[in-house]
Amino acid sequence: MNQPTDKPPPSFCDYQDSDYRTAFWEGQRREYEDMAERIALRRLLPPSGERIIDIGGGFGRLVNLYDAYGEVFLMDYSRSQLEDAQHRLGRGHITYVAANLYEMPFMQAAFDAAVMVRVLHHQSDVPSALRAIHHILRPGAAFVLEYANKRNLKAILRYLLRLQKHSPFSHEPWEFVELNFDFHPAYVERQLKQAGFSVGRQLCVSHFRLNALKRHIPARTLAKMDGWLQQPTALLKLTPSVLLRARPLGKSAALASPSVFCCPHCRSPRLVRGTDTLTCPSCACRWSTSGGIYDFRQPLV
Repeated sequence: MNQPTDKPPPSFCDYQDSDYRTAFWEGQRREYEDMAERIALRRLLPPSGERIIDIGGGFGRLVNLYDAYGEVFLMDYSRSQLEDAQHRLGRGHITYVAANLYEMPFMQAAFDAAVMVRVLHHQSDVPSALRAIHHILRPGAAFVLEYANKRNLKAILRYLLRLQKHSPFSHEPWEFVELNFDFHPAYVERQLKQAGFSVGRQLCVSHFRLNALKRHIPARTLAKMDGWLQQPTALLKLTPSVLLRARPLGKSAALASPSVFCCPHCRSPRLVRGTDTLTCPSCACRWSTSGGIYDFRQPLV
């Protein structure tokens, strides 16, 4: 069992109390991006499985893609985003979890699939984030990851024309505003391999992310064309978004345990269920489950 530590987790964006769904997605001319990402996810993610987790899934934009999975876990640090998702989607076979990506409250090998879209670019410590995800996936599981690509065609042209100073060819992450990073493809692939993943199929997404195009061409048409190009352009990786499928290395196995949760503080698998709480006998931490949301961000006092 891992020993508890007082070292603070790395920094990350917190969308608590934000209007992300309506301010960024709904009514904001991003239907094309949503459709294009769904095309890529359907190609990369196994259509069914036992237990899947959407890491940083926020208001549940992509949850309906997981309908054929036995159990669906929607995890985000923002409780308000999860409450929004729960209000719109109901409970059903979805488990809502408020937790820190770097200190996830899950048993080793708890999941046979994971999705993380538009989340990595808000993480200040990519190696730690990927190691944490590797820990909760069984060997051979499917991990579908999206990342913001700094070496996209627009950035290259701007750099060559001296309209931007940062080089799209350097491998270091570029923080263009606080806790918003773009990544070089080689950097992401290297970090995945160092975290114990093998990198498989990759797709380039959002070829037509230009407002002028989105104003004059229907989103469905743009998404259809994007779908045609996602695989042929994958080797070039010149789009602002890249999706890939990675798998944890190791001998394939069934899900390790019917128990999913563990204490994020001391990693003990023994959690005692009470009225709106889970209590860890090992370290005495109590975690809220009120409102149907498992809240592992801070223990109750």
